[in-house]
Amino acid sequence: MTAPRGWVRRPWRLAAEATALLVAAVVAFPLYWMLLGAVKPAGEIESTEPRPWTSSPSLDSFRRVFEQQAFGRYFVNSLVVALSVVAASALIAFLAATAVTRFRFRFRTTVLIMFLVAQMVPVEALTIPMFFLMRDFGLLNTLGSLILPHIAFSLPFAIWMLRGFVKAVPESLEEAAYLDGASRARFLWQILLPLVLPGLVATSVFSFISAWNDFLFAKSFIISDTSQSTLPMALLVFYKPDEPDWGGVMAASTVMTVPVLLFFVLVQRRLVSGLGGAVKD
Repeated sequence: MTAPRGWVRRPWRLAAEATALLVAAVVAFPLYWMLLGAVKPAGEIESTEPRPWTSSPSLDSFRRVFEQQAFGRYFVNSLVVALSVVAASALIAFLAATAVTRFRFRFRTTVLIMFLVAQMVPVEALTIPMFFLMRDFGLLNTLGSLILPHIAFSLPFAIWMLRGFVKAVPESLEEAAYLDGASRARFLWQILLPLVLPGLVATSVFSFISAWNDFLFAKSFIISDTSQSTLPMALLVFYKPDEPDWGGVMAASTVMTVPVLLFFVLVQRRLVSGLGGAVKD
């Protein structure tokens, strides 16, 4: 008598689920340790025998973070930079991906290869040239010096990703829209845009996270005007070489993480539902 097929596969399924839970625990552990450090008293944080729990949680670290007068300004600056990068990069990438997919023109392959090359260049290698560029344009100590570089670095990835979504839309759908009297602009915004929206959402998540967590550009381009600083720079307020406030650092990092999680929660349903639908010819 042989066992049912479901019983044969069950051990493999349990092993896969256990592996997935283990990977999730490993990924989530740094977040847990960050939150734990934010609620630990100073004595437990500085203890030579760290424990993965606390018996006396405290919100003093969060209180010190929100008592910083410039923290609210840093938050607004980060929000302005991140949302500007998301909006601009999504719009430009959508138009560029449509152009390189739907139109035939000279050097189209060269342009696509240039996108790949731009994606491969390390950001650190371009920081100094971009510093002089921002200086010559008079953008140092402004939010524009943070917005423009992030748009430039987000576009290659966004264009390549959206190119696949645009290519998946059958050309017969475009021809049918033209036969029904739709203009090119109407097809672009009312038909093509909703179909590639999952790709736009995915690239927006990438652009938002990259701009929100940026420290290199904020440290390099915002030199003297602290009113233009962003949230990552707020961590320096609590980090002092002689006496670092690790509780404040962890609390500020936790506050920085919340908007990213909220942004992903807001867009993930649209992303999943869009990816679940297939475009059929």
